[in-house]
Amino acid sequence: MALFSLPGLPLLFEIIALLILLVIGLIIIVVIVKAILFFLPATIIAIVVWVLTGSWLWAGVAFLIVAFISIVKRR
Repeated sequence: MALFSLPGLPLLFEIIALLILLVIGLIIIVVIVKAILFFLPATIIAIVVWVLTGSWLWAGVAFLIVAFISIVKRR
């Protein structure tokens, strides 16, 4: 008998459910890391623009422009 077994569920079902949840979790982590790496150059440019100008508006515009260029370049 498993130490933390749920009542009414067989151990095999719990192991399968655990593996499915692990795969889903890994997929979510990979997608988040890819998104962060994709927007990293745009974020760096936006921070540089914000430091140089002090304007959140221009930093946002720079972020959008670099992100748009990255999307167009990827296709």
